Amino acid sequence: MTPLEQAAAHFEEHGFAIIRDVIPEGLLEEARAHVEWLTARYPQLRPEHFHHPLIRNDAFWARLVSDDRLVDIAEHFLGPDLACFTAHYICKPPYDGQPVLWHQDGAYWKLTPMKALSIWLAIDASTTENGCLRMIPGSHRLPLYKPRQRTDRPNMLFSEADRGLVSQWAEEHGIVDIELNPGDVSIHHPHLLHCSEPNTSAKRRCGLDLGYIATSTRIESRGVYLDPVLVRGEPVQGVNTYRPLPRYSPVETIPFVGHQTWNDRPGVAPEGARAGEAPLTTTERMIERLREGTVAS
Repeated sequence: MTPLEQAAAHFEEHGFAIIRDVIPEGLLEEARAHVEWLTARYPQLRPEHFHHPLIRNDAFWARLVSDDRLVDIAEHFLGPDLACFTAHYICKPPYDGQPVLWHQDGAYWKLTPMKALSIWLAIDASTTENGCLRMIPGSHRLPLYKPRQRTDRPNMLFSEADRGLVSQWAEEHGIVDIELNPGDVSIHHPHLLHCSEPNTSAKRRCGLDLGYIATSTRIESRGVYLDPVLVRGEPVQGVNTYRPLPRYSPVETIPFVGHQTWNDRPGVAPEGARAGEAPLTTTERMIERLREGTVAS
């Protein structure tokens, strides 16, 4: 079996899998430069909150989420017609990186049907010391449960899954730490219970968390997932509206390999296209809706 076929077999049984050496170092270096650029551009945001609305005018982010190596993985599970509807860097700074409490991704997504896949790309090394992902094998067979608000301690989602449910499943099935090298990818089912601990180490832990859907899946959330982009194949008429790919502009992103010809690609917005709401405004609204527990509404 190929590595992807092996990952698919593990995913079927356990709800998650690891695929090694997906993204090469050159592109990872660009991603790290992109994170530094975002950090300087949006000092009011914690680096755990570089959410998908910031993609709106950012050609490098669109280039990264549409990378063939990532889309090939999504196609293996979801079919040939694909969109990326969410992608955000979860970047835990040294010493005070916030945890992501136990949750199911699909509980924050209003998708019909839930034909989706989470892909997590390690930009930095992700270890138990700096707050790697932790997953409960087999929990993808659970239904989705509404998360409970949790604001008494810092955490990226301001909420968590039912603690009794997590304790029961962890006791019966164990917890797997997902340690990744830069360029490795982990994948998991939208129903899978997973979390990550705070980063109290001296090393940053940055990853890009991506959500792909089949274009037959309808995005029903309002005011949050406004930036889906078609990454392969064809849309399904009347299901979703996809944004054009953003144009490259040195004001809106970093230079990257191929940026000189990016604007000539099919699907890139025409020159002078209306930009819409400021990405920071949309991102701040999304963070507030996470705090309120209304993202999936």
